[in-house]
Amino acid sequence: MKQSKSLCRATSAALDLDHMRGALALAGRGLGQVAPNPAVGCVLVAAGRVVGRGWTQVGGRPHAETEALARAGTAAKGATAYVTLEPCAHHGLTPPCVEALVAAGITRCLIALEDPDDRVSGRGIEGLRAAGIDVEVGLCRDEAAELNRGYLLHRTARRPLVTLKLATSLDGRIATGSGESRWITGPLSRARGHLLRATHDAILVGSGTAVADNPRLDVRLPGLTERAPLRVLLDGRLRLPLTHDLVARAAEQRTCIVTRVDADVLRLAAYSEAGLEVVQVEADDFGNMSLTKALGALADLGVTRLLVEGGGRVAAALLQLGLVDRLVWFRAAMAIGGDGVSAVASLGLERLEGCPRFNLTEVQHSGADLVECYRRMD
Repeated sequence: MKQSKSLCRATSAALDLDHMRGALALAGRGLGQVAPNPAVGCVLVAAGRVVGRGWTQVGGRPHAETEALARAGTAAKGATAYVTLEPCAHHGLTPPCVEALVAAGITRCLIALEDPDDRVSGRGIEGLRAAGIDVEVGLCRDEAAELNRGYLLHRTARRPLVTLKLATSLDGRIATGSGESRWITGPLSRARGHLLRATHDAILVGSGTAVADNPRLDVRLPGLTERAPLRVLLDGRLRLPLTHDLVARAAEQRTCIVTRVDADVLRLAAYSEAGLEVVQVEADDFGNMSLTKALGALADLGVTRLLVEGGGRVAAALLQLGLVDRLVWFRAAMAIGGDGVSAVASLGLERLEGCPRFNLTEVQHSGADLVECYRRMD
């Protein structure tokens, strides 16, 4: 009998894990489309059968729970809900998800992660328990936190998650000494780069990269072309020509230029008339445009996940400040040599103990290239 009960508990725990991982997979569909809201997934299970699935929709609403309940209908009564983030308990543009779950008659709710938002933060859990629902918190907590790291940083640190993407030779070069750079990595890696763009709210480049490469900073993959991350240019000296693609297509894809508070007023007016959003930030202690304040300004615009695609000085500055949270490195099987252009400018380091350090989390083949994923070592 004891063995039978233990087996039942183990089976139940395994099923709970499967359903929560299913909810996390659903949540991932919202990355890059729901900011400043979190990307949440919800699975409803009744009598051993999945009766409803949902994930946060484009723009952040409807919420995952609302979507799952709509699909389940009356089958939600008596169900168990698997939710990747604590359901909201406050009245905003939509009614609280807690009220919807209670009204639907669910009897059990597994929540992966508490929501740090001051309007929620424990209130969702308390509301469910007050209604007599059995609530368990913490299943797949780490996975849920990783998926919504951008949202969590946005709420707790007033900045987005920063992912630095590099596409280089084996020796870390992005161009030859003469400036030739197209293409170092292969077509599959470039396609994966566009997929990476699709999962971020904004893409940032420095003015040097923008002028040299004239990047479009859009998503050019079949079925994903409607995804249009905010295009962000760091340009303290306002070097970007008014004929540049980032200016010419500002009406088609939201574009922002981040510059200094003392920037030329007439030049800024020209950018604004072309449709660019202008953000001005103060200087840091060294007289340079403050990247910390720039990230804070982007957070105020609703950015939770920022992809940085260049150039070397921007990469170096972010690394020096400890602001690179994730690193995605595409490496082509070639060597360019010391006269090539480095992907990261000088960090001014004299001792190894001062080096920014990362943990390797994943390595994959990407055609003839390798793609390595790293997480900042805390």
